[in-house]
Order: sequence, then C-alpha cells, then structure tokens
Amino acid sequence: MISNDVRNTKAMTLSSKALKAIFFLAGLFFTGLGIIGAILPVMPTTVFLIVAVYCFGRSSPRFESWLLNHRHYGPTLRNWQKYGAISRRVKFIACIGMAIGFILFYLGASPAWPLTTAVALFMLLSAWYVLSRPIASELEKH
Repeated sequence: MISNDVRNTKAMTLSSKALKAIFFLAGLFFTGLGIIGAILPVMPTTVFLIVAVYCFGRSSPRFESWLLNHRHYGPTLRNWQKYGAISRRVKFIACIGMAIGFILFYLGASPAWPLTTAVALFMLLSAWYVLSRPIASELEKH
C-alpha cells in the first residue's frame, strides 16, 4: 500500500513539472511577442522580454541565460533584473513610443472622450512609471 507521503510527493513532482512547462511555454510566447515588437514600430519589445526572462528563470536556465546575454537586449534585461533600472536612452524611446502610439490611436480611431481620457491616463501613468525607475548607467558607477 502506498503511503500518503509518497502520493503527495508524486503529486508535487507532477504539479511542479506542469508549472515548469507552463512557465517555459509562457517564456516562448513572450519571447515571440518581443520578436514581433522588434519588427513592428508600435509594439514594445523589452517589456515582453522582461516577462520572458522571468518565465525562463522559473523553467529554463538555458533560455534565461540566452536572453540575459543577448547582444542587443541583454544589457537592458540585466539592468532591469539586477536594479529595476532603465537607461536614459530606453526611457526616451519608451516615452516617445507611447506618445506616438497615443497620437496614432487618437487619429486612427477617433474615439469618444471617455476612451481618449482612459487611454491618455494609462499612457501617462505608464510614462510616469518608466521615468520613475532608476537610471541604469548611474547605478553601475556605484
């Protein structure tokens, strides 16, 4: 007869394997979105890659390492992971991207004022968050 401890251990192993697989698939999904974002001008890249690194950190050290050591995105991802920091250049690009995205939304959709206000507020809060993060280059000097 199998004891409850053995059953619980098997169930935990199966559930942790399932959770690891879910994180891995989510990491692949967000990496794909990040790749699409690198091609499309109005879709973000780094945000999706940050989420992908988080997912791979819980499922695949190999893929996590690949993203953290990527030639273009690695430094930004490492700064975020280590310090929660964003470089001045990335802050500038993010804020300009949000402004252009809002303008394209407003001109293309001609939304009613409640939706315009909601989107503007969301963009302003997002920009505030980006600008409130520490500056990566200043943290690396200390």
